[in-house]
Amino acid sequence: MTSTAGAEGASDIGERRNVSDAAGVVVLGACAAWSLVTATVQDGRPEGVLLAILAVAAGYAAGRIGGALLPVAAPGAAALAGLALTVTLPHIGPDPEIVPPLGQAGATAALLTLSAGAACCAAWATTAPALRLALRLLAAGIAVTAAALGSTTGFVVCSAVLLGSLAAGRMHHRGVGVAGLAVATAVVTGLTWAVAGRAVPDGFAASVEGQLTGHRLELWHDALDLARQDAALGVGPGRFGELSTTATSTLLSDGKPHSAPLQQAAEQGVVGVALLAAAFCWVLFALWRAPRPTPVVLTAGAALTGLAAIASVGNALSFTTVSVGAGLLAGVATARPLPEAPAEALPDARPRRSA
Repeated sequence: MTSTAGAEGASDIGERRNVSDAAGVVVLGACAAWSLVTATVQDGRPEGVLLAILAVAAGYAAGRIGGALLPVAAPGAAALAGLALTVTLPHIGPDPEIVPPLGQAGATAALLTLSAGAACCAAWATTAPALRLALRLLAAGIAVTAAALGSTTGFVVCSAVLLGSLAAGRMHHRGVGVAGLAVATAVVTGLTWAVAGRAVPDGFAASVEGQLTGHRLELWHDALDLARQDAALGVGPGRFGELSTTATSTLLSDGKPHSAPLQQAAEQGVVGVALLAAAFCWVLFALWRAPRPTPVVLTAGAALTGLAAIASVGNALSFTTVSVGAGLLAGVATARPLPEAPAEALPDARPRRSA
């Protein structure tokens, strides 16, 4: 009876994993295909988009393997690696000479957010009280590091991830938490879109401009204007820097609008925005269906939601390290740790006596 129930449970878990994995393949494949379509039609450059998709897929695969083999050590090592990269490397991007501080700030905040989330996931995965406390102190230290580096956004989001992780331990229904994360992401994205379209009160717009600078808001306005020119296909991947008045008039410009949804709208149209939303929804769906404990799942979801918020108002997803880190954290949180073999199932290594 027990073995039958266990077999049915394992079969159900395997079916859920197959569904979420298949959905991920379809979504990421559609993102890659659409970038190629829009690049062909609009003479764009899809390399950046394809590299980001490949980075996410590679990180996700590595996270699934590491999370299955080392459910505590893998996220703990990822947290330390992300912290070390942020502190030791003065520039995270591949071309630090031409990347303005506007992009570096978002990448720093995003990488530290993912590191804090990985540390909290490792804390929930272990059963040793001392190790759990040490990993949570690591997450708190990452938040303090963000403040020391001058990343106010990183400090706020890392602190929110740590507090959200502690609160996740009291939640018994992950569906409510996942739905809340989806709503929070939609609210941040909607506000970004409203600011870009000048659809917010003047006082709120002035407050946002004081926090994000007028230059970034002008980039957002340009992105929305380009999206209106060709809502179906956009202007083509990688072409925002050529067609944006604000970007072309800036000496040190990376050619990005510093907002992932607005960049998708400008360069790949409405379908590009829908695919970006589908990719995030797939991650939440995979977390909801994951066999890992609810606190681990919701902690990873909180960190990835923080990344989505940072990417909505910054250029974080243009950095390969951030894309790999996002995929890695999602993979670790959706991995199923390998079951330990029972003692009676182990082969007898003792030599048999001859009769």
